[in-house]
Amino acid sequence: MSDTPDLANTVFDIVILGGGSGGYACALRASQLGLSVALIEKDKLGGTCLHRGCIPTKALLHAAEVADSTRESAHFGVKASLEGIDMPAVNTYKDGVISRLYKGLQGLVKSRGVTYVTGTGRLASPTTVAVSTEAGEVTVTGRNIVLATGSYARSLPGLDIGGRIMTSDQALNLDYVPTSVIVLGGGVIGSEFASVWRSFGCEVTIVEGLPRLVPSEDDACSKALNRAFAKRGISIKTGVRFASASQDDSGVTVILEDGATLRADLLLVAVGRGPSSDGLGYEQVGVAMDRGWVLADERCRTNVPGVRAVGDLVPGLQLAHRGFQQGIFVAEDIAGLNPRVIDEKAIPRVTYCEPEIASVGLTEAQAKEQFGESAVESYEYNLGGNGKSQILGTAGFIKLVRQKDGPVVGVHMVGSRVGELIGEAQLVYSWEAFPDDVAPLIHAHPTQNEAFGEAFLALAGKPLHAHA
Repeated sequence: MSDTPDLANTVFDIVILGGGSGGYACALRASQLGLSVALIEKDKLGGTCLHRGCIPTKALLHAAEVADSTRESAHFGVKASLEGIDMPAVNTYKDGVISRLYKGLQGLVKSRGVTYVTGTGRLASPTTVAVSTEAGEVTVTGRNIVLATGSYARSLPGLDIGGRIMTSDQALNLDYVPTSVIVLGGGVIGSEFASVWRSFGCEVTIVEGLPRLVPSEDDACSKALNRAFAKRGISIKTGVRFASASQDDSGVTVILEDGATLRADLLLVAVGRGPSSDGLGYEQVGVAMDRGWVLADERCRTNVPGVRAVGDLVPGLQLAHRGFQQGIFVAEDIAGLNPRVIDEKAIPRVTYCEPEIASVGLTEAQAKEQFGESAVESYEYNLGGNGKSQILGTAGFIKLVRQKDGPVVGVHMVGSRVGELIGEAQLVYSWEAFPDDVAPLIHAHPTQNEAFGEAFLALAGKPLHAHA
């Protein structure tokens, strides 16, 4: 990192509290624009995404994909056998990916002249952050303060994390494959871990209190994931809530509110993430809060002049790329570039289980609520008609939701690797494209992206590899 200047006598253009996706993106863009920046982080640069979230979980999911490919190799005429999962070796691979990205990020911050301060920061005033470092407490002053302290893995009241009861933080560092796991929560985190463990040969049961898996997604995606998980042998209990859990030397016992009792080696608590704001001085300085969340407007401004907030700390989608883009936006806004406000509905969402779910924009239910039942139509293109999907052996669909005689307002996809298609989907949504705008575009053959084009051809009234 860059050499630390005389902090006591320096006033930075921007002081950023938190070095995760939102914080470091803000720092890099601000320095690029010629602003002086101090970035404060108590742990490792890169935050949850790099060290305890996006990157390590996706590394595990890729290892799971390799396991499934090996297990099913005979189907492709390849003679191979899966001898087992070597978790220490899997972790070595995972940690190697993290390490390389971490070193690269450290190099970027250093090369951009960002003043990096290692220590625990606390907002002391609208212009200062008090930082506890190994050398003692220092005060960092800025004309603008950006709060980017992220989130933590939540639990439930009365459910203590420890031993065989864990969150994703502990699950990422397991050095063995459990025989059986109960996953409490069927959202993104729960579904991804359930997918990994099932691919590794574990017996998995998902318990979700709401009526369906990935409840924030389009209903068609939830139903497709439920079918796919059931086909993979994952047990699913939806619409039933957790009552209690206890553990002993041999496992965990979970009791549900309907009286059912479940037993497994481990219990993964995947009930979402809460804002990391406790004890950081936000309320004392007068920052408006709601149950720990920092409230901010569409320009990431809090009610305290000069204090911004980005990422998981702010109500909304808890996605690294949301925080990343907000960080860039704040840097540009402070620099006077007047960037375009981020459309939250245009933020792509991907659940990286098998099969993947990828979406952007409104669900069909949301569209009907917004525009009226009769003013919305949808179309599903089955991946069975797509050559590359047949090669990969994946099932699923691409669902388009549009205003009748209007633009496409939602894209929802299920299938292996469909997360790679979300970029074009985001462009279509943000462009407010009509089916006739997209149908003439050429999609390379044979790719899964071709299915995207086929769906628009069909919605434009000229289906080829699909029934009308």
